[in-house]
Amino acid sequence: MPETTVNIASHLPDLAARQPDTPAVIACQGRNVDGTIAATIWTYRQLNDQSDVIARGLGAFGIERGRRTVLLVPPGLDFFALVFALYKVGAVMVCVDPGIGVRNLKKCLDEAEPEAFIGNPKAHLARMLLGWGRRTNRINVTVPAGDRRPVRRGQTCNLSWIRQLGGEQGPPALAETRETDPAAILFTSGSTGTPKGAIYSHGNFCAQVQALKAAYDIAPGEIDLATFPLFGLFAPALGMTAVVPEMDFTRPGRADPAHILQAITQFQVTTMFGSPALLDRLGRHAASGPPRKLPTLRRVISAGAPVPAKVLANISDLLQPPAQVHTPYGATEALPVCSIGSKELLAETVSRTDEGRGVCVGRPVGDMEVRVIQVRDDAIERWSDDLLQPPETVGEVAVRGPVVTAAYHNRPAATARAKIPAEDGSFYHRMGDLAYFDASGRLWFCGRKSQRVKLADGDLYTVCCEGIFNAHPSVYRSALVGVPRRGQTLPAICVELEEADRNIDRDQLTQDLLHRAQAHDHTRVIKHILFSRRFPVDIRHNAKIGRERLARWAAGRLP
Repeated sequence: MPETTVNIASHLPDLAARQPDTPAVIACQGRNVDGTIAATIWTYRQLNDQSDVIARGLGAFGIERGRRTVLLVPPGLDFFALVFALYKVGAVMVCVDPGIGVRNLKKCLDEAEPEAFIGNPKAHLARMLLGWGRRTNRINVTVPAGDRRPVRRGQTCNLSWIRQLGGEQGPPALAETRETDPAAILFTSGSTGTPKGAIYSHGNFCAQVQALKAAYDIAPGEIDLATFPLFGLFAPALGMTAVVPEMDFTRPGRADPAHILQAITQFQVTTMFGSPALLDRLGRHAASGPPRKLPTLRRVISAGAPVPAKVLANISDLLQPPAQVHTPYGATEALPVCSIGSKELLAETVSRTDEGRGVCVGRPVGDMEVRVIQVRDDAIERWSDDLLQPPETVGEVAVRGPVVTAAYHNRPAATARAKIPAEDGSFYHRMGDLAYFDASGRLWFCGRKSQRVKLADGDLYTVCCEGIFNAHPSVYRSALVGVPRRGQTLPAICVELEEADRNIDRDQLTQDLLHRAQAHDHTRVIKHILFSRRFPVDIRHNAKIGRERLARWAAGRLP
């Protein structure tokens, strides 16, 4: 049976026909004289037309169907047009977070074997000096800010040349890609190891659009504040307006909260995606001033790491019912998997988190099939129901569904470890996370499998242990690590203090925290508390704790 023709970019021309004059992208750029945010706006008709022009130009320049193409361009109007142009032409977009470091960037780009490179002048300078993709890359397109003069030298040109090559008049561009055809290679953040490139098919992306629409009741005409560029790309596919704020997208935890709040108010934002670090900054800023509400917000979505209860409470205070904070669970390889709202979290599950039972991430969404299996570190050759763990028993999360990516690019061994083939030809993806189902069918996240601390009499799970210490009002966040000593592993808790408590009596606090540890069976073995000024975190969300780095730091401080 032939595969159905599917192209994630097909949403754009459909919406351009239905709502041509609705703003598709609003790019914030400085301030007007009256203090309001200045912005440039493209309607759906303009975004569709611009992406058609660029798609025709890219195709004529050699960036065609199936060609792996790196995109390193700051979020903005050109970024959105380029992404949809690449989808339309059928190329395979390669996305890597620029903040992951020079060494990891080179490693990822070499592994992706790009055949074309689209970037701003800074990205191209790094490409030439550091040899990014040198072995395979043959075509280069520069996207300089404000430059409208077409330039071409051999197989290198600027975006203005691509636009001239595409021409203002021409047929609509939309490759007849199949459901399983690759649309993008999205690299993981590498927070627990080397980043890996998950291959996203057009079918995966289309399934994600439908899952997000159904899970959060998103309707065309809504306004989305895109603080995470890749998530913001779903806005045009969902019929929303994407507002791109001025911020360093590699450091969401340092975003200007006043600017974010002003953008929400000025553009009447209805949906906002924010990392836990950004929401924490926003909530603290709002809580420090006079009481205020954000009446246009219908939902706030946060992912990347568990969202602390205090952050949920601060953001919830800004919302008017029935709006709430939704925390979808998933990963680069599969999103969304589960979801839960702040009302249920704050009313029902937070007390169990404080007791060390993990963080509730809700129930499976849409067509997702979620299972908890025995904890194993080796590959699993074939799915069997004998792998399943009973309710309330911690195991590894394995998922199956239309949003789940099938493989990593150029990583057959990693693919074999992460996928479990089933008898019917489908597969389960191993999330690398530890969790359990409660009696009501909710999934409780206990931490990363690779970060569990292995002791002679059993394993300690990071999130379960940390919840007990995080409940102390002076603790901003904590991290469980294992330190090798004399043939055994010593568990230790690293603590980052609240800013206001940096000068607290640490000896007394240590005794308080150890007393908390003694009150629970699974933390009774913890005898060491270490204070760190600032935890290492991931680049993408500034929220995933770099426990491996913390463990090395702790090793130099324990006797």
